[in-house]
Amino acid sequence: MDGRKITIKKKNDDGHRVITVRIKERTVSAIDDIAEKTNRSRNEVINILLDSSVEDTVISEG
Repeated sequence: MDGRKITIKKKNDDGHRVITVRIKERTVSAIDDIAEKTNRSRNEVINILLDSSVEDTVISEG
């Protein structure tokens, strides 16, 4: 070998976490439509929508 090193991250060590959620069929259809129109995966679309929603969420006290 010529001294080169290869770094391999541990699986799930990329700041992401796998979760399971139940989503209404009409919501999945809408997400799939967005994914198809934007040439992105369902996963990418869900992450974009969640990130945006989390940033725009306000919690009221009553």
